[in-house]
Parts: sequence; C-alpha cells; structure tokens
Amino acid sequence: MKRIAVDIGGTFTDCFFVWDDRYIQSKALTTHHNLSLGFREALNSACKTLELDVQDVLSQIDSVRYATTLGTNALIERKGPNVALLVSAGFESSVPLSRGRGYGEGLTGEDQSNLPAADRPDALVPIPMIAAVRERIDAVGEIVMPLDEDDLREKIRRLVDRGAQAFVVGLVNSVTNPVHERRVEEILFEEYPEHLLGAMPVVLSHKVAGRKGEYVRWSSSIIDAFLHDVMYHGLSSLELNLRESSYQRPMLVIHNSGGMAQLNSTDSLQTIHSGPVAGVSASEHLAQQAKLGNVICTDMGGTSFDIGLVVEGGVKHYDFNPVIERWLVTVPMIHLVTLGAGGGSICHYDRMHHTVQVGPGSAGSDPGPASYDRGGLSPTVTDADLILGYLTSDRYADGSIKLNQARAKAALEDKICDELNCSVVEAAMMVKRRVDANMANGIFQELRARGYDPRTFTMLAYGGNGPLHGCGIANILGINKILVPPFCSVFSAVGAGNMHQLHIHERSLFMYIYDSTARRLLSDYKRFNEIVQELETAGLQDLLRQGMRKEDVKHRLELDMRFGNQLVQTTVVSPTSRLRNMDDVMALIRQFSVDYGNRFGKGSEAPEAGIRINTVRVSSYVELETVRFSDIAPQGKKKKLPPPVAKRKCHFVDVKEPLETEFYEIGQLEIGHVVGAPAVVISPVTTYLVEPGWQMEIGEHGAAWLTRVGVKIDPVRSEAGSRQAVSA
Repeated sequence: MKRIAVDIGGTFTDCFFVWDDRYIQSKALTTHHNLSLGFREALNSACKTLELDVQDVLSQIDSVRYATTLGTNALIERKGPNVALLVSAGFESSVPLSRGRGYGEGLTGEDQSNLPAADRPDALVPIPMIAAVRERIDAVGEIVMPLDEDDLREKIRRLVDRGAQAFVVGLVNSVTNPVHERRVEEILFEEYPEHLLGAMPVVLSHKVAGRKGEYVRWSSSIIDAFLHDVMYHGLSSLELNLRESSYQRPMLVIHNSGGMAQLNSTDSLQTIHSGPVAGVSASEHLAQQAKLGNVICTDMGGTSFDIGLVVEGGVKHYDFNPVIERWLVTVPMIHLVTLGAGGGSICHYDRMHHTVQVGPGSAGSDPGPASYDRGGLSPTVTDADLILGYLTSDRYADGSIKLNQARAKAALEDKICDELNCSVVEAAMMVKRRVDANMANGIFQELRARGYDPRTFTMLAYGGNGPLHGCGIANILGINKILVPPFCSVFSAVGAGNMHQLHIHERSLFMYIYDSTARRLLSDYKRFNEIVQELETAGLQDLLRQGMRKEDVKHRLELDMRFGNQLVQTTVVSPTSRLRNMDDVMALIRQFSVDYGNRFGKGSEAPEAGIRINTVRVSSYVELETVRFSDIAPQGKKKKLPPPVAKRKCHFVDVKEPLETEFYEIGQLEIGHVVGAPAVVISPVTTYLVEPGWQMEIGEHGAAWLTRVGVKIDPVRSEAGSRQAVSA
C-alpha cells in the first residue's frame, strides 16, 4: 500500500504517508492563500525522511486523500458568491424566518438563554435575492399547479440583474417529485448558457437532501451553493498541483459522513468538519482493532478542540440535522462537538467575572501565537504552556518554529497580568486551568447528555496539543486512563488514510409498519422495496463512476422510525435489505424495539401508538485496504529508563512550588519504557506531559498509555461494564 492522506487544518497541514510497510508523519503551517504550498512542504518533509523523490512518489502512490476546513473557514469569513433562491410561491419567507429559531441556532447555551439579545447571522441570501416560482406539487408527488415558465424566466432575469452568481432551486415537495426543479434548471441554462455567464452553479435542493422539511433542505442547498466556488477552486488547485507532479489518479475528498469520494462526486456541504470526522473514524478503527471498548475522542489542534464518541462495537453517533456555523441543515454527519480551545486560542481578560477566558478566537498560523515571533500580540494557550516550562523553545515543531519566550511573557503581561495584578506564571496557570476546564466541561456535557459515565471511557488524546493537556482534562473528569494513539499529532490524517469510499442516499417516507388504528401490519412491500432499490442504484452508480467494481459494492439499509406521532425518532440498521414477508416485518419491529429500549429505557416502547418509518437511508460503500497497527496494549514489563536529556523546573496546577521535571526525547525511549511524573517527552510533532500522579508507558509509533499511579491499566472493557448505544 502506498498512500498519502492530508488534513488541512486552520493552523497546521498534517500529512500521513504510507510507503509499503513504512509510516511517516509530517506537518507544515497551513498556507491559506494557496493550500498546495503547505501540502507540498509537508509532503517534501515526509519524502525527505525516506530519502525519496517527490515526483517518483506521486507517480507510484495509489491515492491522495484530503480532509480540509476550507469550507468551514469560508463560512466564518463569509467568502462566497451572491446566491439567489427560487422557491415555491407562498414560501418566500421560509428562509428569512428560519422557523423562528434563526437567532438561536449555533449559539452557546449561555447565549441561547438570552435570545432577545442574540445577534441574527448575516443572511447568505438577502431577501431581494429570493423569488417566487408559480407551481405546486402535493405531498404525494401529484402536480397541483403546472410551472409558469414565462413568469419564471422574467424573475430569473431580474435576479441576474441584481447580481446573482449562483442559483438554488428549492420547491415544495420536490423530494417526492423533482420534475419542476429539473425544469427550472433547464430554463436557467436556456436563458443563460455557459458561453454567456460562464459556469454559474445551479443547486437543486432534492439532490442535496432527500428528506422532507423545506427550511433545512433549502438552508443546506444555500450553504452548498455558497461554498461551491471556494471549494471548487481551492481543491482544484490542489488537484492541478498533483497533475503537474506526475500524479494521474483522481484526488479523493473526505466527507463528514465518514466516507470519501472523488472531487467530481463531492458536494461542498459534505466537506464541512471533514478533518475532525476523519479523526473519529481513525478512533473507531483503532478501538475495534485494539478492543478498547467505549472511547471518547478528543482532538486538540491549533485552532479548536473536537469531541466525538465511539462506543462499544464501534457504533458512531450521527447528526441528521446538524447545525453548521449558524444554520440548521439536513445532512448525515458524524456527531461532533467543537470548542474554541486549541493551542492558538487567544486568552483575554474577562472584566465581568474578573478572570481569564480562553477562545473562541484563534491566532491561527498567521500570525500565530505571540511566541511564534511573527507579529502576534495576543497571548495564547501555547504561550502559557511555554511560560509554565512544558515547551522547549528550540525544539518546538522539530525546531522549525523557534519560540520566543520574551514575546510570550510580554503578551501575557500586557493583556492579563496588568488587569489581574498577578505574575506571568500565575497568569499562565490560570490559562491552563481555564482551557483544561473548558475542554473537560465539553466532554462531560456530551457524555452525560447521552447517559454515559466519563469514568467508563478510555480517553483518546490526539492532535498537536492533545498529549500536552490530556492529564489536565482527565484530572477534572476523573478519567483514569488516556491513550495517546499512534501518530497522534496527525491522527485525523491517519483516519483519512483509512477511510472507505462511501455515499449516503436517503428519501423521506411516511409508511406505517404497524397501523394501530386498523391493527394491521404492513403487507404491501412494493413501494418500500422500490425506494430501497432506487437508493441502492444511486449509490452503486456513484461508486461505479469512480472506478469501483460492481462486485465490491456493499449496501447498508438504515431507517428513521418512531412510535406513532412522537417527535423522537430512532435510527435502526435494518436486519434485512428488503421486506418480503411477515417475518421480515416482525424482525424489523423487534430491532426497532430493542434499539429504542436501549436508548430510552426498557419499557418505554409504545407499539400501541403505531410504528412508522419516516426516512429510508442507504449507505453504499467499498471497503479498501487500511493501515493496521500491532497490539497497542501495555506490555506490563518495565524497562530501565535512559537518563533524561534535560531537567528544569515546571509549574503545575494545584502545586504551589515548581517541580523538578525530567525531559526525554521520544527517540531514546522504547516500547515498554515507563516514564514517571513529573516528566515531559519531546517529539518532532507533539509534546507529552506527564503530570503529578500519572505515569506513561511507551507504545509503538509514538503511542502511549497515561494512567494514574496505582491504577491498573485495563484497556479492554467487558461487555457487562459497557452500555450499548445506537446511532442517534
């Protein structure tokens, strides 16, 4: 296997390079103005390690995979074209009203508690850019009012005169019958063919989302159109750079659904949060291989802190109506919680509470933390870690970034010390205490909201700053064991290298499996099976178009089901792909009842209210070769440690005086070495901090187990001690 996987983050571009049985990791600062520059720098570094020529490497590898935050950044910065929206007459205000909840979507819990004071997000489609289309299709797909084409042509011209650069077509009930949306697209290109206005994106809402719910479907389509240009040009420049360097295969893009596809089969919306999702997928792969049981995934990079869950058996949690930035959308996305708590998160004085706050703003890669000495004036978490003694000025990022301690000290003094009348060390300690508490609170809320006890989880600490703050987070949560996974600083890139090609297609459906009024089970299976067949065919065609073999394509059928008219619905993996007889129906009902009971408690099932299907979803995928690691379980055999490379005093939370701390190089440690506290282990890509009360055992490829002193390491959880979860 020869493969390159890249995760382009807000601060660093991470590269994971597989060359037969050798695995190489490298990092470079993200070059936002031209993503290919940061990628080439990271790739050059990896090739240099193996003494290979970049041109030769790119001519021989089997795939290049990208996960990127390009779309996320474009949304935050509002960089996109003027989008026009064509909606069914009478629904012109659906998007501006945003179900009356537009003020609250995407806000913190604190801000949502005071909605009258909340700021409404700037509209991606201003009201003058919304036009009504005279047509109507009913809920079952029958045409009630034909499309008024003359009126439509007039309104299209008016929107173009107002500066429209992209069109979204969102008509009512188009998921049941898309004929009018397709005709609107034809008319758009009849009026403005490409030789007049160039390649003007036209997004049809039924192609973006197959579920009912006009507002979320239209908001999803608007974001997709808004990001089209920046994603197309940004990723195309990467693909063009590869072409010029002898790589002839299609570039693969990671999706937030947990799969990947070629660029020409990727919607812009699918790339949002694809980097952190790749990290969750890597965690799932590692948890299954090493039998870790329940795992909490924590990715602390330079800009943000991402939290994901992988429970016993590798079942992932999905969001089917996630909030992206400030908008509710309808797209299957692996569930993530993102906090503004990275190494580059800016620290500031909170006048109201007379304390230190961290984030959500970030110094990014340009100018970066004050200690980077590139013009940054605001103190960050990295600056605080440097002041506390954890970081070595000339060894940060393998020596490629020389940290300036005087700059870090000056930034903390100017922004925090003068306000709180404290020393620089005290200010840095407050920063560490605050950022660790913010991350721990995020994890606690996520686990408790789903009924889990943090103490029953193994915490995976990865990202460039994960091993540095893992102990601090675990101290607050009461977690006893932390696994720093192999290649932890580029772990999301590892996940990108392990993903399978996958497409998800779904369709809204109103079908009773059990009608409680008539007391009758479903007996007409034709409609259900036709929809499943149609979705499987769509997924198959997607994969065949990308060069996959038909015999390698697999399908997984998922159903969103609920009891009667309850608002809560549960996603069920169907035990059969078709309904052929009463036994299949009963098997589906039993599976739904088990999953519902596991989620809401035994005895909460209510079949007397009826059982119905709301959404049919088919995941079509091809399993590809993945990276495999040796057994990462602790060896249990202590080896004599080599002498430390340095000793110096470091400051720790809740310890009054600085402690003499031993510093080791990762290269001098072997599998089985146990490092006692307090200690710092330096690697070219991250820093491991062993806080008082902890010890660290070294594994392969930079993996490490951090455990509390006196607590036995038991990475494999028993079934009795775990709780089975379902997709939600």
